Amino acid sequence: MSTIANIEIPADEFALHDTLVAVSDLELDVERVVAHDDERVMPFIWVSSDHMDDVERAFENDASIENLELLSDLGEERLYRMDWTTEIEVVVQILVEADATVLDAFGTDGRWEFRILFPEREALSMTHEFCEENGLTIDIQNIYEMDADRHGRFGLSEAQHETLIAAFEHGHYEVPRDITLDDLADELDISHQALSERFRRAYSTLIENTLIVGVGDEE
Repeated sequence: MSTIANIEIPADEFALHDTLVAVSDLELDVERVVAHDDERVMPFIWVSSDHMDDVERAFENDASIENLELLSDLGEERLYRMDWTTEIEVVVQILVEADATVLDAFGTDGRWEFRILFPEREALSMTHEFCEENGLTIDIQNIYEMDADRHGRFGLSEAQHETLIAAFEHGHYEVPRDITLDDLADELDISHQALSERFRRAYSTLIENTLIVGVGDEE
């Protein structure tokens, strides 16, 4: 069964560590990443910082990257294509050996966060064993098993998924609403309190596994 895992890797064991150290407010959001072979990985990365000149200088001095190309410049946010050439053993293992897909990747503040779709649970176990055998750090935050439905991709339970879909189809999110919470609870044959709690848990799960990927704590 396919499995989605949220993992963290220390920045000092991964590509672009020197750049992350050099620019304190830097945020790296990977749009897409592919592996050419077992020595080179090519990501497309959105780079955000208030100090883009510092970022450019840091890129020039970062030995972990080659073939840097600016694709889009939006001021304080830019899209780059580059090659990662060192400190990429974990990602090569994930993409090449485990045949997995990187759904999200985010680097900032001394760490990299990944959300990865593994074709089967065993592939995740193989990746974890690879890291242990090679002295690499991988911190598995969450694991979600995918079933025949797509709700597992975001960590939703089947009941939470069905509730959100039913709410949408019955116009609960329309303005004004086409159905009240009481009527929706009757439609789902659950109590008003149970429906409210299911909504709360579903929203929390969706936010955590979509919007919060890569967002650090803020005061």
